[in-house]
Amino acid sequence: MACWYEGPLAAFDTETTGVDVETDRIVSAAVVVQDAPGSRPRATRWLVNPGVPVPEAATAVHGLTEEHLQRNGRWPAPVMQEIVEELAAQTAVGRPIVVMNAPFDLTLLDRELRRHRASSLDHWFETTPMLVLDPRVLDKHLDRYRKGRRTLTDLCAHYGVTLDGAHDAGADALASLEVVRAVGRRFAARLERLSPAELHTLQAVWHAAQARGLQAWFARSGSEEAVDPAWPLRPDLPAAA
Repeated sequence: MACWYEGPLAAFDTETTGVDVETDRIVSAAVVVQDAPGSRPRATRWLVNPGVPVPEAATAVHGLTEEHLQRNGRWPAPVMQEIVEELAAQTAVGRPIVVMNAPFDLTLLDRELRRHRASSLDHWFETTPMLVLDPRVLDKHLDRYRKGRRTLTDLCAHYGVTLDGAHDAGADALASLEVVRAVGRRFAARLERLSPAELHTLQAVWHAAQARGLQAWFARSGSEEAVDPAWPLRPDLPAAA
């Protein structure tokens, strides 16, 4: 039987108005599905008119202007419904969901569901939990002493994955999926006997340890920046926008 990293995977990514999961909004998203390594991926994409200003700094990253989104994007409520339905459908057939830096994208989606659908991400996965594979958490745990940054671009370069069109949700989702496959192969001796469900549980532990380490580093550097140990979803804040 093939190992999980040689089997069917799905991947999810977003582009946003900024980096605050409580107040920023999704402007584009994609779910990419691949049945096996080398097989043709299938992508579902969404473009969203967030209904709020799109900062120039965000446009500089993903290239989506406020005017373009107003003209071509759809209203958030139906889009968020479609995104979570697609993730639930992939989960229902047993596909793990690859999400690079999962607490960011999944928390943003959760807040958008609360904002526009009076729902939550947890509600959709009460019966069949989403099994998340986060290339950032996996790489940082399995190769913890490697120097350098661990953005998606960095991981693609390190694992020899082609990233065409960085900061496009579909391109980033596919690249994240390929990075996870590459991580699985490189560390097969440590991963091949673990199921996606076991890995999901372990990643929560690994991410918490990584967060504590980063928090300690910030403290030594005199920074008051807080690092949330929750993975793959940050808890809801009463004051969420």
